[in-house]
Amino acid sequence: MLPSLFVAHGAPLLAIENNEYTKFLKELGDALPRPTAIVLFSAHWESNVQMVGNVNTYSTIYDFGGFSEEIYRIQYPAKGNAELAKDIQELFEKQGISFQVDTNRGLDHGAWVVLRLLYPNADVPVISMSVNPKLSPEEQYQVGKALASLREKDVLIIASGGTVHNLRAVNFGKDNGEADEWALRFDQWLEDNLKKWDLKSLFDYETVAPGAELAVPTYGNEHFIPIFYAMGAADSQQTASLLHRSYRYGNLSHSVWQFG
Repeated sequence: MLPSLFVAHGAPLLAIENNEYTKFLKELGDALPRPTAIVLFSAHWESNVQMVGNVNTYSTIYDFGGFSEEIYRIQYPAKGNAELAKDIQELFEKQGISFQVDTNRGLDHGAWVVLRLLYPNADVPVISMSVNPKLSPEEQYQVGKALASLREKDVLIIASGGTVHNLRAVNFGKDNGEADEWALRFDQWLEDNLKKWDLKSLFDYETVAPGAELAVPTYGNEHFIPIFYAMGAADSQQTASLLHRSYRYGNLSHSVWQFG
């Protein structure tokens, strides 16, 4: 049975960079058992109702601006999987989770940057999924939990975001790997509670985690919450392993967590 993953997608530049983190993701794709398909929750697809992508071949969305032309030439034409999309709908119906099906939307950079590093040939079918920041962490966890049985079919569930993601706090002139103390404190708190699977503390991170107001700013929690979807998918095992952690620009975290 495959694990579920939380993968930081960092800045769009990762798509054309060769560094410690891109090397790790490429090696991770080689090390994992090959999945039959991927279900990916992206921080860059926000919706008030759970969206399920059911697309024949995904277009590539460039949901950013101001980067070199090289990035905008990248294509990631992953195929969908209609049968898996139907299975997901049935699982949600069984758990009473409201959803809608989207047959048009392509893959945003929260999805394709990660997928391209893990599976550069775009040869693994993908079901793209939205996240809902308005749900409670417990409700987000339950969405992931509803899909847990897919892991037994060798479906890889990935949640793409970032544990520390505050674009108002990053320092693009500071790219030496050093991290601000508040970012380190938050990620250490997160590590301690993920490894204990302390759902009570994790669900209440906004009030109990040190540095939460900076790591997960009030104006946007969409990059942090995907971790609850990935955790829920591993509820039957409740084990967490930190596979990688590094930092860019003072506090932008590149964390990869494996659940199950």
